[in-house]
Amino acid sequence: MSERANDRGSLPLRESIPAQYKWKLELMYEHDALWEEDFKKVRALLPQAAELKGTLGHSPAALLRVLQLRDEIEMLVEKLYAYAKMRRDEDNTREKYQELADRARGLAAEAAAALSFIVPEILAVEAEVMDSFMQSSELALYRHHLRDLTRLKDHVLSSKEEELLSLAGEVLQGPANFFNMLSNADLTFPTIRDANGQEVALTHGRYLSFLQSQNRRVRRDAFNGMFSTYNNFRNTFAAALGTEVKKNLFLSRVRRYPSVLAYSLDRDNIPTSVYHNVIDTVNRNLTPLHRYVALKKRALQLEKVHFYDLYPSLTGTPDRRYTYEEAAALVLEALQPLGEEYCSTVKEALSGGWIDVFENKGKTPGGYSYGTYTSPPYILLNFTGTLDDVFTLAHELGHSMHSHYSRGTQPFVYANYTIFSAEVASTTNETLLVEHLLKTSPPEQKAAIINRYLEGIRATFYRQTLFAEFELSMHNLAEKGEALTADKLSACWLELNRRYYGPDFAADDLLGIEWARIPHFYYNFYVYKYVTGFAAGTYLGKALLAGSAGARRRYLEFLKKGSAGYTLDILKEAGVDMESPAPLEETVALFDRLVGKLEQAL
Repeated sequence: MSERANDRGSLPLRESIPAQYKWKLELMYEHDALWEEDFKKVRALLPQAAELKGTLGHSPAALLRVLQLRDEIEMLVEKLYAYAKMRRDEDNTREKYQELADRARGLAAEAAAALSFIVPEILAVEAEVMDSFMQSSELALYRHHLRDLTRLKDHVLSSKEEELLSLAGEVLQGPANFFNMLSNADLTFPTIRDANGQEVALTHGRYLSFLQSQNRRVRRDAFNGMFSTYNNFRNTFAAALGTEVKKNLFLSRVRRYPSVLAYSLDRDNIPTSVYHNVIDTVNRNLTPLHRYVALKKRALQLEKVHFYDLYPSLTGTPDRRYTYEEAAALVLEALQPLGEEYCSTVKEALSGGWIDVFENKGKTPGGYSYGTYTSPPYILLNFTGTLDDVFTLAHELGHSMHSHYSRGTQPFVYANYTIFSAEVASTTNETLLVEHLLKTSPPEQKAAIINRYLEGIRATFYRQTLFAEFELSMHNLAEKGEALTADKLSACWLELNRRYYGPDFAADDLLGIEWARIPHFYYNFYVYKYVTGFAAGTYLGKALLAGSAGARRRYLEFLKKGSAGYTLDILKEAGVDMESPAPLEETVALFDRLVGKLEQAL
């Protein structure tokens, strides 16, 4: 089976998908009755946690007892929710698993409330006492965890103040909720004519495909329709975003940080210099992006490249179609530099029930890697046979192999890794895949592969850095007491786009409103992690391909570390220093090299 639909174009029912293309969630729970047993077990454990309240500072043994109980509860809650969610994602029309997922979420909230006393009690213990606790053999496993908690002690408020902030949590989500409802529910976009002249409703889901059209009129109409609609509500979106920034400013000051940036990065123990290094290094290396825009101008025969001209393929070559078996074999070949042990586990993933491959009626769209400490790191796909689907398989296998190694090596408390490092393994796999494709594909396909990868770098590396610089500018203005008006935000956005895309780019006035449709600006300094993850993955991928001494060993050790240390330290041990410009410059060099190859091909 290689197509997502039958001959009539309708999606198959879940039951008609062959078993070898479905994940085996019975490896988590053989049947739903076992899920119910674990649900009852958690309910029975929660009162035990309440009984331990007030005892954490008594002795290392007392602290150990509550930490182990917390881990047991959280491990079970994680498993309950993951199973219910993935069963629901198989077919969202099945009410049974909608109900189980809702029950699991409710139980998770109960557990969080029952365990909420732990961190405040740990931070209330005198520093000298806690230091002596951490030196005890009983708490050796939790030493890094406790140090990380106590590191934030100066920014934790009194228990009453923390309770008040917690009670305000739903209110503080107001700006993001307001944006989501306005952007995703209330806005109505116009219809446009597609390439065949048919009237088609413009939607969020169709917008990108319209921008990728070879018909410039379609691209321009989609751009104008989307951005004109947002522009009609420019002051409302500015109010929402301005309130989000003020919320972040409030929280940073309440928690006694010198800036919102410092507040946002401190949870992962990332210095602000890393963020500035991203912006500064990319700004020193915009020439390759300008070169790429100039190539688009020539290839598309334009006087100027507008925003809606950035997305179409420059090659015009139809993508090759792949069966799932072809894609799996191709990815496995590309990952050979990671060694026999890694690749044997990938084989297990591809054939051992880790992956849910094809789309079926009611299945959740997109792709992800998910699972629990005690389960396989499952992958959801909606494979249709495109080159993008092949890259998605490699990408999600990177996440799953990261989880496989970290969960297999670390105790539960350190088994998860930070968002900062999450994209490293997936990008490393994509780097290995693209280099393998460039070596093995026929000449007529190489240009399309290069074009696809260049767009990935432009969208993930350069564009997300532009987002990060805009986000920093917004917060800097707020910290100076300036109002974030729609005109001010749009002027900043246009200036950044002109600078990033260079002299062959035409920044239409309407482009100035694009900030209004970016949900990531409600995630509080999140987007830069896409850039650092991409750069680190590219850097490590090159080292693996070069066969650098110890590169494979260091990389596998990185995958095994989870969060047993601080992210920057773990990455340094793997051979990449994200406080240095070097990894970012490596991505720039790769981009420039690929632009040169595409220039020759066109």
